Amino acid sequence: MALQQTLVVYELLDSATVNGASIEKLLEPYAALGVTVTVTTVHDEPPEDTSKTTDFVSILIPGTAGKTAGKHMPTLGVIGRNGAIGARPHKVGMVSDADGPIGAIAVALKLAQMKAKGDHLPGDVIVTTHISTDVSMSVNDGVAFMGMPVSSETMNVYEVSPEMDAILSLDASKGNRIVKHRGFALSPTARDGYILRVAADLVAIMESTTGQPAVTFPISQQDITPYDNGLYHFNSIMQPHIATKAPVVGVAITAQSVVGGSDSSANHEIDLAEAVRFCVEVAKQFTSGTCQFYSQAEWAKIRSRYPDLSVFQTYGNQ
Repeated sequence: MALQQTLVVYELLDSATVNGASIEKLLEPYAALGVTVTVTTVHDEPPEDTSKTTDFVSILIPGTAGKTAGKHMPTLGVIGRNGAIGARPHKVGMVSDADGPIGAIAVALKLAQMKAKGDHLPGDVIVTTHISTDVSMSVNDGVAFMGMPVSSETMNVYEVSPEMDAILSLDASKGNRIVKHRGFALSPTARDGYILRVAADLVAIMESTTGQPAVTFPISQQDITPYDNGLYHFNSIMQPHIATKAPVVGVAITAQSVVGGSDSSANHEIDLAEAVRFCVEVAKQFTSGTCQFYSQAEWAKIRSRYPDLSVFQTYGNQ
């Protein structure tokens, strides 16, 4: 179960004064187990108020046979993508866009509690996100979205680690007319400019943890290009792909109706808890080597026959 952890994190983040230190305090009881929290404070970038700051949070849950132990088991990255968790003073309280940070931090809390109870994962897990409580709103296809305190490129600097061997990117994705499902949905795997098939192992884990048929959503070539290149993007969920050679899968928190990212009272705890439970199970299996984000044999065939597409991770020809 992950509902309790989801509710704890929800209540923590539902505040006008929450910051990176709040996350450090939440996880402080697990420091003796090697769980570490690193907070980096950066100034907001134009067009936001550059006198304000945003806290980037990185949480390491070490494994028994992972890289931090000097061994070889793979590292999973879980990124809570968002623009901001609040639009104060224009909106009171937390906004829908906070789903990514809620889910990611709840994953870290659950894994830390498992570790405290003697359930240790083989490989490391790195959870990253950022906390910003008062960012402006923008409009995408007529739907009110949250703005961003810093560029997507800056977010990748602090949220994508070279130690991550695969990445789950959690993001509120309720302001669209493409996937109309209450819960969460999986994207195809993106790697090195390629959009690969939806990972069979992740589909199996989704069906097992939810007890329902898997739900997926389509992404386009534009979605795996830099966010500010002038092309249409579903949202920023696939942006970690720009900054890594690791496979990236989007875990989109979805709804049946169109819900803007800046809408308040729109975080659905049961849906988030299901996504958290899915991510925790992926962490168990991926760090033990029993879950793959793509077929390595098929990837080898693709790369032997087709060109390098990593140009789609760049701005291309200007």
